[in-house]
Amino acid sequence: MRTQFKIGQSVTLLDDDLSGIITQISAEAISIITSDGFEFDVNAREIVPDKTLDLDFDQNLDSLIKEKESSYNKRKKPVAKAKGVVPPMEVDLHIHQLTKSEQGMTAHDKLNLQIDTARRKLEFAINKRIQRVVFIHGVGEGVLKAELEYLFSRYDTIKFYDANYQRYGLGATEVYIYQNPE
Repeated sequence: MRTQFKIGQSVTLLDDDLSGIITQISAEAISIITSDGFEFDVNAREIVPDKTLDLDFDQNLDSLIKEKESSYNKRKKPVAKAKGVVPPMEVDLHIHQLTKSEQGMTAHDKLNLQIDTARRKLEFAINKRIQRVVFIHGVGEGVLKAELEYLFSRYDTIKFYDANYQRYGLGATEVYIYQNPE
C-alpha cells in the first residue's frame, strides 16, 4: 500500500527524530520544512504521515513560510562603499607606540624618534602614492606639533591641517599629498 502525501501535511522521518510539513512534491523528492524553518528534500519512502499532530496545516505552513521569508529580509544587506573615498593612513607618534621602553631616553631623544618616524612614514606615503596621512601627536605642550609643521612645510607637494576633530580631537594633523600624474 502506497501512502499519498499532500502539501501542508505533517510528516515524520523514519530514521531521524525530525518532523515537518510538506511544502512541495515532485517526482524525485518531497520538500519538508521543520518547525525551526529548515528545509530539506526527502524520498517518499523515508517519511510517514504524522497522525499525532492535529493541526491546521495550511495556517501552520503559511506561518512557517512567512517566518522564513522575514528572516531572509532581516539579513544584513551589504553596504556599498563610496568609490574614491579611501581612509587616510594613520601614524601614531605617541612614544609608547614607537619603542618598547623609553627608559634612559631624554626628551630630545624621544622627539627625534618621533620626527624621524614621521619623516619615514611621510616618505613612504609619497612613494606609495597614498594621498592622505593622519599623524596622531597628542595635545601636550605643542612641541611635537610645531616640529611636525616645520617638517611638513619643507615639502612642496603637501598641505597640512588639523585632522577631523570628531575622530581625533585636537591632537592630530592630517597631511594631503598632491599626486603628480605620471
